[in-house]
Amino acid sequence: MAHIHLSIIEDEETVRESLADFLSAQADFVVHSVAESVETFLALQRGTSPEILLLDINLPGMSGLEGIHLIQKKHPNLDIIMLTSFEEEEHVFEALRRGAVGYLSKRSPLVMVREAIQTVAAGGSFMSPSIARHVVNFFRFRQRVNNPDVELTDRQKEILQGLVDGKSYKMIADACGITLETVRDHIKKIYKKLQINSKGELVSMILGNRL
Repeated sequence: MAHIHLSIIEDEETVRESLADFLSAQADFVVHSVAESVETFLALQRGTSPEILLLDINLPGMSGLEGIHLIQKKHPNLDIIMLTSFEEEEHVFEALRRGAVGYLSKRSPLVMVREAIQTVAAGGSFMSPSIARHVVNFFRFRQRVNNPDVELTDRQKEILQGLVDGKSYKMIADACGITLETVRDHIKKIYKKLQINSKGELVSMILGNRL
């Protein structure tokens, strides 16, 4: 069995230990390193790099958002999943704009964290129900300002609605009559459509979306 090598950056000790204990117990996971800050993570890394990183935003020293660039510069093949208590739209989209491939709330069940890691390891992107609601609102706003470049296909809308309704990727695949890999591919394409070209556009989108 191929193992997925993980690292965790989380400053809350109880959360950090809970994640490390749960993920270490999974047969296909290897917890590569655990750190309480971006600075510590970068200093710890020697030899083989992890494949996936769970990254918090609110950290001592450099924030998780600030650290994405440095982390990816040192580990260009590392996929980053944000795992944070911040669920506001600006944090979600800023993390995705900077290169994260998934965004989870710390309130997510551990089994969902496991599913997110497995999805990303398989080449997809992961989106939790709470984040899917933000994405739906974003595209509704875009439709109001008639920006065809970021419109969703009917299938992508169907998948997003399934996520909002709390369905798993497998349940969505079964309901739509498509494969699990196709669902993952659609989520990745939705994330690509969310890429914001400038901070100014991001701010405008957020402010406009709240009017």
